[in-house]
Amino acid sequence: MAKGERKRALRGRAGRMKGGRGSGRAGSGQVRLWGRHAVEAALKNPDRVHRKLWATRDAIDTLDGELPADFPLEYAEATDLARLVAKDAPHQGLVLECAPLEDMHLDEVLDGDPARPIVVLDQVTDPHNVGAIMRSAAAFGAAALVTQDRHAPPEGGVIGKSASGALEVLPWVRVVNLARALEQIAEAGYWRIGLTGTADATLGETLAAGPIALVLGAEGEGMRQNIESHCDVLAKLPIGDQIESLNVSNAGAIALYAVATR
Repeated sequence: MAKGERKRALRGRAGRMKGGRGSGRAGSGQVRLWGRHAVEAALKNPDRVHRKLWATRDAIDTLDGELPADFPLEYAEATDLARLVAKDAPHQGLVLECAPLEDMHLDEVLDGDPARPIVVLDQVTDPHNVGAIMRSAAAFGAAALVTQDRHAPPEGGVIGKSASGALEVLPWVRVVNLARALEQIAEAGYWRIGLTGTADATLGETLAAGPIALVLGAEGEGMRQNIESHCDVLAKLPIGDQIESLNVSNAGAIALYAVATR
């Protein structure tokens, strides 16, 4: 069956959203993703367990690939989908409810390719920033994102939309103790570079030839002192005096580019 015919057949089987209303929150333990790139990447991810897809009839045609004939699909109007997501979220006519991804352990990442950098976030709490950093990390071939289990946003729709599909391909390691995780990273042979505007050296001056772990601090406060002490070196980006600092996601993208092109 051709792609267009399959989607038309699915339309015939799908019902309308019950009552045209939703709770705006996923069920217990579930993740709700929205936006074409985030939903499409999740649908293609074999590690995802999908629960249900809500979609407008126009948006379903934008997806790359076919849905299985028995996929739980329900058609709805865009205004109804808005009730399933965060306020004013750009759902683009697609909302997917699925199970969260299984936990990834740091040992699994450290046993991988040492040429790929690791990105460590110290209490970066804005899901837009975390998602944007994920997108850059995936684009520049990072091995994983490492965050503290607490003081970091949970997996969800805002991160998924900001990551633009990277949530499904970039390993995300959540640890209880970030300082201990940095010790493990060092034991595996990584050179830990903490980015801070108060450093004397620039990032280019501190880049080593071996495995690299980039450590970025929270919005505003920066890295905690204990995390700084677990870095091998502190570095800054050589920005002009007109701007005090860069957004953490912008700084992360520039640092990842520097590592990729050293």
